[in-house]
Amino acid sequence: MHVLLIHQAFATLSDPGGTRHHEIARYLVARGHRVTVLTSQISYLTGKSTGRAVWLRREVDGEGVAIWRCYSLRSWHRSFFHRLLSFFSFTLSAFLNGLKVRNVDLVWGTSPPLFQGLTAWGLARVRRAAFLFEVRDLWPAFAVAVGVLRQPLLIRLSEWLERFLLRHANQVVVNSPGFIEHVRERGAHSVEMVPNGAEVGMFHPEDDGLELRRLHHLEGKFIVMYAGAHGISNDLGVALGAAEMLRGEGSIVFVFVGDGKEKPALMANARGKGLANVLFLPPVAKSEMPRLLAMADACLAILKPLEPYRTTYPNKVFDYMAAGRPVLLAIDGVIRELVEAARGGVFVRPGDPEALAKAIRGLAADRQMAQSTGLAGRDYVARHFDRPALAQKMEAVMAKTARGMD
Repeated sequence: MHVLLIHQAFATLSDPGGTRHHEIARYLVARGHRVTVLTSQISYLTGKSTGRAVWLRREVDGEGVAIWRCYSLRSWHRSFFHRLLSFFSFTLSAFLNGLKVRNVDLVWGTSPPLFQGLTAWGLARVRRAAFLFEVRDLWPAFAVAVGVLRQPLLIRLSEWLERFLLRHANQVVVNSPGFIEHVRERGAHSVEMVPNGAEVGMFHPEDDGLELRRLHHLEGKFIVMYAGAHGISNDLGVALGAAEMLRGEGSIVFVFVGDGKEKPALMANARGKGLANVLFLPPVAKSEMPRLLAMADACLAILKPLEPYRTTYPNKVFDYMAAGRPVLLAIDGVIRELVEAARGGVFVRPGDPEALAKAIRGLAADRQMAQSTGLAGRDYVARHFDRPALAQKMEAVMAKTARGMD
């Protein structure tokens, strides 16, 4: 089976960001399938180019995944309008470059951004291949809820495109149970869930991260770590509010790892308040994430307190749990149900810095309890959300979908 993946924000294990698709692609190749990825030359996390801007740059990773980096406008982080221009430029260049890919059995489109789903649908039609549409976020619902998509015409067009893609997909895949009702109401006729997860074997909970602690002069500290995008949805101002409340407790330190549009403002806010208990670090490759998370005593997952976010399964939560670290979960909904079933963390009311500070004090006061909580979460992820098992399920869904086109 030859799978063509259209994913503007595709990240390899050597890149910062979510690597779900690279891990699945590597699994498929190891199973004897071919995988070609059409992605951007611009990192979605940093907004920086991965190399010299050209129309198309081809490479093959160490496992045999063919990665075609297509041209897109370098304006990802300037504004919402410029982000749309980046989306549209990739949609066009990916389609034109995708016409060069031969003998495709299944085209795998993934959203967000929603527009690349149109590229995937078009290429599937041209190649007479099956079209699998993967929904990772409820776009445009999330964009409307957070306030970045406000223009009524754009909202209507985006909602029309969402329904079009869901109705015309041979198979819809979601990564959270909270998305199933949404996609069915909008026309999806065949829905499977292949949830987010983690490759548990990558992580080593017994590692105390002492080398990195020494590097950053954090020996003996209780480290609360956030690793991921620093965007408007991530509500990291609440975390800074908690840090301000805990500034007098010298044993507790916040470490923010990653990048995003809001990071400069967050750093300026921390400096302005004189928060010596806050450290900002640059993003790291996924392959470095186990070493980084080993430094943490607890890990933070946080989103704005918006109703649509109750449907999400954030990828970082699974990495935190796989690393054997307790989750400070400032997100309600289906992910809360999972973390509580695993007994792998502490739920904190979203949008409430005081509640977050209180939860952190509780974990810092009983480090043995924090450690046992983290290990319980790891055990749960190993049994239910280990990436190789999820990749096997995705392979089965793809094979069934491709056979349906015979």
